[in-house]
Amino acid sequence: MTTMMRRDEASKAESCEDPIDVQQIEDSTEFALVMQLGASTREDIDTKTATLIGELNLLLSRRPGADDDPAVRDLCRRAYRLLELSERPTKETPAFSAFFYMRDVASLTRRLLWVYAEGSGHAP
Repeated sequence: MTTMMRRDEASKAESCEDPIDVQQIEDSTEFALVMQLGASTREDIDTKTATLIGELNLLLSRRPGADDDPAVRDLCRRAYRLLELSERPTKETPAFSAFFYMRDVASLTRRLLWVYAEGSGHAP
């Protein structure tokens, strides 16, 4: 039983280091940034926001240069602050506020993706 747990832990650790799909995140952020408020439903906004939050968390988990560069550390701090539950839209939040939150997440995700891609040699 102990051996199985260690294998699972090792598997999780290995999967954490798999390369990030830069193109997928690039496409996702592009899609969010070209969305128009008047042509988007709240459901579309919420779905895209959830995807972007997952991608931003993935990038943050890799600490892309945050240990070495104060500008990247600042970018990470801003991302963590944006991801706080108290900052996220709720069902009561107006659609336009949720829309602009989604765009903020997309923008920060795109910036961190650029840092990750440059540092890991995955630049498009």
